[in-house]
Amino acid sequence: MTPDILCLGEPMLEFNQQPDGSYLAGHGGDTSNCAISAARQGARVGYVTHIGADTFGNSFMDLWAKEGIDTSTVRQVGDAHTGVYFVTHGPDGHEFSYMRAGSASSRMGPDDLPVDGLKAARILHVSGISQGISAIAADAVFAAIECVRSAGGKVSYDTNLRLKLWPLQRARAVIHAAMAQCDIALPGLDDARQLTGLEDPDAIADFYLRLGVGVVALTLGEQGTLVATADERRRIKGRRVEAVDATAAGDTFDGAFLARLVAGDDPFDAARYANAAAALSTQGYGAVAPIPRTAAVESFLAEE
Repeated sequence: MTPDILCLGEPMLEFNQQPDGSYLAGHGGDTSNCAISAARQGARVGYVTHIGADTFGNSFMDLWAKEGIDTSTVRQVGDAHTGVYFVTHGPDGHEFSYMRAGSASSRMGPDDLPVDGLKAARILHVSGISQGISAIAADAVFAAIECVRSAGGKVSYDTNLRLKLWPLQRARAVIHAAMAQCDIALPGLDDARQLTGLEDPDAIADFYLRLGVGVVALTLGEQGTLVATADERRRIKGRRVEAVDATAAGDTFDGAFLARLVAGDDPFDAARYANAAAALSTQGYGAVAPIPRTAAVESFLAEE
């Protein structure tokens, strides 16, 4: 299988706090979640990363195989570990605590990239986390972007700002430099306000369009998504559900959005579908388990 979508970044084992205070083990990592979301919508997906040759790394290889994700561009290394994070829930929503310093993914540099695999992809998806985990990882993302675009592919970028990884000033510089080389911008509103210094969603969309991206899908939480191109923009309404955990809602949106673009949808129809997928993903705990499949999303959309 030659993947249409390649996701690059750091997968992490997840321990998600349950209502009784115990922790449910699972899988996470923003671009891995995106890959699973896209695969569950029927896209051909592959993943690019380094993970540990450890129990956690093995569990990811098993997960990706189960999800039909190509792992020919994944390398397990024996001298570094697979990252771990914890999710806790409180009145202000969910919080993340990370154990990722020195992880295998954070040590993957430009020379480690699978050039042939990248050149064959229609879309490469990366994020601010992909670059924020280390300086060498940031360089690897820049090199991957150049590789894909030189071969005629497109690049998707989710800001996914995590200030525990790097200071805002550096995040702004790196993310804006990367976004200027991308085709599809997938920022969240809170991230974008911090990164751009702007408040108004339309002004934020204009900011990213001026950087040179072709499509901006600015997620607005319950308010849906503002989708903008150079020629048109629309607000695509969100879907209301009884949410219990929004851990990977944005990643679910990304994967569903990209899967629908690959399938031939325009960005407005793709966002309508992705809004529904993201809403459904908040109805269960953990990053991966609640990500819906095509049948569930289509049934949900039919209720409109």
